[in-house]
Formats: sequence, C-alpha cells, structure tokens
Amino acid sequence: MKFLVLLLGAFLLAGCTVTPNGITPLENFDIDRYLGTWYEIARLDHRFERGLSQITATYSKRPDSGIDVLNRGLDNKTGKWKEAKGRAYFISGPDVARLKVTFFWPFYGGYNVIALDREHYANALVCGPNRNYLWILARTRQLDESVLQQLTEKAERLGFDTSQLIFVDQ
Repeated sequence: MKFLVLLLGAFLLAGCTVTPNGITPLENFDIDRYLGTWYEIARLDHRFERGLSQITATYSKRPDSGIDVLNRGLDNKTGKWKEAKGRAYFISGPDVARLKVTFFWPFYGGYNVIALDREHYANALVCGPNRNYLWILARTRQLDESVLQQLTEKAERLGFDTSQLIFVDQ
C-alpha cells in the first residue's frame, strides 16, 4: 500500500513537468545566453500574476547546476512590489530548453522554451505543462510589433488560445 501511495505521489508531482502534447522544447539551448532579466510582454491569465504590472523574470546560475528564478511585479492595487523566488533544473540535459521549476518544494511545474531569437536571445515564447500557461518574454520592455505577431502566430499554430493573451503594462 505504501508503495502505491508513493508511486501515485510521484506521478502527480511529475505530471506538472510534462511538455504539452505536440510541442517540442528547443534543442541546442545555451543557458548562459538565456540568463539575466526578461520582461513579460504577454501571458495567458493565471492567479500568480493577476493584478501585476512591470513583471520581470531574472535567471541566474546556482552552484548545484540549477537556475535561481526571481519573478517580480508591481501590485497595481497596493503599489508594492511582489516577488517569488524559485529554482529550476533541466529535465533532459542542459542543451534542451525543458526545465522543472519550483516556488513551493516539492511541487514542480514545467518550463519549456518553445521559440527563441537564436541570434540575440532577445525574445522567447515559453509554455508550462499544458496549453493554459504561455508567456511572451523579451529583453526589453517593448517588443517590435512584427516580432510579437510572429510569436503570437506560432503560439496559435501550436494550439494556444492567443485571443486570451494579456498584454502586460511595462
């Protein structure tokens, strides 16, 4: 019985780190170029960032081969900054942009980079474990309209409901 409970628990925890069906995280990924601060340009709604503006995600290396994650946003009602600190680890090796991230151990969620400006690492399309989680990120507070359109169209082709995107006030 204990074994079944442990197996079920492991299955439930791992289930949040999957990649959505039909979506492949990028290969030949260079984490060193991805590190640093990213501005959230758009996202699908979820409770963690509801009511926030000026949202950023900052990534830095950890001594245990993981990545420190600092998500930050301004609460529009209180005028105070909110922060969430977490850590992420590669699932399929450091050259595949498929990670598991936790803000509340032992619970992990999927973090999959599915599109990226390979030349400059200047913008990215990121999804979670299913098609309810999607972010468009950029190194600058604004993203060229044509690039935003390309990323939005790619997300739509991959089955995300882009009509529900929230564009973040930066």
